[in-house]
Amino acid sequence: MLDHPLNSLGFAKPPAATRVVVAMSGGVDSSVVAAELAAEGYDVVGVTLQLYDHGAALAKKGACCAGRDIHDARRVAETMGFPHYVLDYENTFREAVIDEFADAYLAGATPVPCIRCNERVKFKDLLQTAKDLDADCMATGHYIQRKMGPAGPELHCAADPARDQSYFLFSTTPEQLAFLRFPLGHLASKAETRALAARHGLPVADKPDSQDICFVPNGNYAEVIQKLRPGAADPGEIVDLSGRVLGEHRGVIHYTIGQRRGLGIGGLGDPLYVVRLDPERRQVIVGPKEALSTRIVPVREINWLGDAPLTSRSEWQVMAKVRSTRAPREAVIRPLSDTEAEVELIAPEDGVSPGQACVFYAPGDSRILGGGWIWRGTR
Repeated sequence: MLDHPLNSLGFAKPPAATRVVVAMSGGVDSSVVAAELAAEGYDVVGVTLQLYDHGAALAKKGACCAGRDIHDARRVAETMGFPHYVLDYENTFREAVIDEFADAYLAGATPVPCIRCNERVKFKDLLQTAKDLDADCMATGHYIQRKMGPAGPELHCAADPARDQSYFLFSTTPEQLAFLRFPLGHLASKAETRALAARHGLPVADKPDSQDICFVPNGNYAEVIQKLRPGAADPGEIVDLSGRVLGEHRGVIHYTIGQRRGLGIGGLGDPLYVVRLDPERRQVIVGPKEALSTRIVPVREINWLGDAPLTSRSEWQVMAKVRSTRAPREAVIRPLSDTEAEVELIAPEDGVSPGQACVFYAPGDSRILGGGWIWRGTR
């Protein structure tokens, strides 16, 4: 076995002797990963997580891990002839993801629950389950690349910038990265993924991509939070930066940093934007667009993926991304500890919000150097 060439997953043994647990959401991406690996002869085991109420999920479209998606994942496994299991993770998901999502919104933050789900459920509990099943690795349908570097596995952006999911995977640790595989990261487009699905005759080949957070129907965050935390939508004042009352809002949870539309305070001259939320006083603070500009971003819970320790330098020149929909911009990281830093954006950004992630990239390279969470009022 020592003389056997490396297989496509990097193991020195035949595919048939390599067990792979594939995290299957029921969508086309993870289905293609499972089908491709099964076709290559790997010992594939498909696992789908039931993350929230199955009955409510059955009638829901456009989100991952719902009842329909569990059914679709099972059909793919039947088509390709490998075993498939559904694990009930409802309690884990509620405690690790949903409760924090609701509390963060109530605290005036703008959380990103998909990152927490990867960090606390998929790449923690599910990854441990894969090891318990004696798997050699776990594969997912994420669009990101794992490359071997001089110091071990590195995390790199997907080949297709339009599909890149690095912002949602910055908290992947080196230990997790050693066990994970991302077979779709090198593909040039989603069209290639769908073509592979069609070639394997998968029933999900034309299935639409999921758009919403899986437990937030139709993107209505406020409705979900009201159910989880009754009384969360109490009305309050809309005030300007000097504290002058301009109107009344219908609950802090209905507003996000940078929001302009739907404030209900028109006719006051220049456009006004939400610049801060104060849940304790039940206030939405508004101001001109320039009040949104931020250069200094405090970041904590940093997961650092560089070869040298974060604190081995007083400054790191990086490219930083403060929202999933924005391109990385030039920045400087000034470490305060192994897990906290002050990030200075060379050019100010609008709408930087506590609860969002700040992800670090190597300048001029596709490598992800880690990231952390924006955690308090920025200036």
